Amino acid sequence: MISVDEALSTILDTLEETCAEQVPLSESLGRVLAEDIIARLTQPWADVSSMDAYAVRQEDVTTVPVDLKVIGESPAGGCFDGTVGKGEAVRIFTGAPVPKDTDTIIIQENVERDGNTVRVLETAPAGQFIRPAGLDFKAGEVLLSAGRVMTARDLGLTAAANVPWVMVKRKPRIAIIATGNEVVMPGDNLGDNQIISSNSVMLAATVRALGGEPVDLGIARDDEGSLTRLIQSASEADMLITIGGASVGDYDLVGKVLTQEGMDLKFSKVAMRPGKPVIFGSLNGTPVMGMPGNPVSVGASSIVFLTPAIRAMLGLKVKDQPTETARLAIDVNENDQRQEYTRATLSIDENGERIVTPFPKQDSAMLAKFAQADCVIIRPPHDPAAKAGDLVNIIVLRTGRVSL
Repeated sequence: MISVDEALSTILDTLEETCAEQVPLSESLGRVLAEDIIARLTQPWADVSSMDAYAVRQEDVTTVPVDLKVIGESPAGGCFDGTVGKGEAVRIFTGAPVPKDTDTIIIQENVERDGNTVRVLETAPAGQFIRPAGLDFKAGEVLLSAGRVMTARDLGLTAAANVPWVMVKRKPRIAIIATGNEVVMPGDNLGDNQIISSNSVMLAATVRALGGEPVDLGIARDDEGSLTRLIQSASEADMLITIGGASVGDYDLVGKVLTQEGMDLKFSKVAMRPGKPVIFGSLNGTPVMGMPGNPVSVGASSIVFLTPAIRAMLGLKVKDQPTETARLAIDVNENDQRQEYTRATLSIDENGERIVTPFPKQDSAMLAKFAQADCVIIRPPHDPAAKAGDLVNIIVLRTGRVSL
């Protein structure tokens, strides 16, 4: 039995990054950039007005009020091509190019218009309300760097830079095999002594949320032939995950079949709770992770191992466990030799501090409590007893990927 840190290090050392692929900009939300985004134009392309106003020469509005002759207009999507002389003005609209020979914008609230004459009531400094060419970005400028996860804001910026296609990291294909005679898919007729395959649904959703592509291969029955056929069908995947059958019972066949197929086993037990009977190895170059069958064990294994694994395959930085802190609401007992991930809820007290309350029952089959949890408390091996009010490390369970 190895430590969580040793297990994670072993997994990460086995993985390879996926290659790059080109996708339409509209399909790049949440994808990881494989190449820099470089502006193909200058924005704005010219000096433009930031207000609906009048473009004038500063020397004509030094003293106000003053009457100027309106000789034309510069609309958004158009321009004024003429020359602006002494005592003249051009009606201009937001986003329109500033006429040559003008350097000052007088907003429409500060003038009175009578036919082709505009009376300027308040002056303005030269350059005010003018967005100079290239204010936002210039052609050839790197706007977004490779390795960035594309957000909705990034898509807007890339579109503004006239980039319709982007190079992103290919989504890691994660093959998933559930195991067991007792397991049926949601919606199937439920026979005596059978259960729903909630784990494969949860795991596929986790893979998708992390930026991977789940490939559900179905359910292997408790015989070697069924399991062998499904394992062999995962040869094109970037990683294979099996659910259940990873322990030491008479019907726990996953380790046996994988070994028969030639898997190089790296480890078979991890000092963690829940999730002890996790196995990991490499089968003909494909990383294989065998998760336990209890749903919370699958959830914990996903938090601890699958999340950094998919990040590594996408070329993202794999940081240490992204822990935060909160204060205990109740006393907790001393921990044993296994690192524990205790399901808990978060609240804010009257002092604005985060308070974490462990669920009183921590059974690894209790999926309802896992769904209700806001976080898990990390209890290191042999962690001493702690009192209410003590600070503890937690991993906040996020609800989804951030896109803004």
